[in-house]
Amino acid sequence: MHRLISAGCLTLLIACGTTQDAPRGEATGDATAADEAAIRAIDSTWFAAFSRGDVDGVAALYADDAVISAPGAPAARGSAAIREALAKDNASFRDAGLTMTPAPTSEVGVSGDLGWIWNTFTVKDKAGATVDASKYVTVVARKDGKWRIIRDIWNSDNPAPPATAASAN
Repeated sequence: MHRLISAGCLTLLIACGTTQDAPRGEATGDATAADEAAIRAIDSTWFAAFSRGDVDGVAALYADDAVISAPGAPAARGSAAIREALAKDNASFRDAGLTMTPAPTSEVGVSGDLGWIWNTFTVKDKAGATVDASKYVTVVARKDGKWRIIRDIWNSDNPAPPATAASAN
């Protein structure tokens, strides 16, 4: 019974949602291309601002109720927590002389007022040696006519460090 009610609610939500240009799931090619370009712009702005140490610029890309899930850290929920987590991350990167570079190609999808981007990035040290390769998924939502990040998660391709005796207990 619960599945039937859930399926009916989901169908109703999909049927009622609209974008500025066309019904949800039926955006015109031009609207989808413009939305994809806007989402890609968020991504490139994120990396450029982070590289400059512009934590406020990065934090401004997130919705007030966004959540980030960084590796090895608890989820940061909301503007203040996200800004704090980004500031800590950025300071660590800058202190270590690390840089991040996204891959030149990415996958982007749009469905109505929701979109996502998937890509990889490399982390290099001061000497230019790659110290990490990672991947991420960023989910965005159109809020008040502007795309904002609502969920952001990334992780490393490097193996997890071995468990220590203290962490095994």
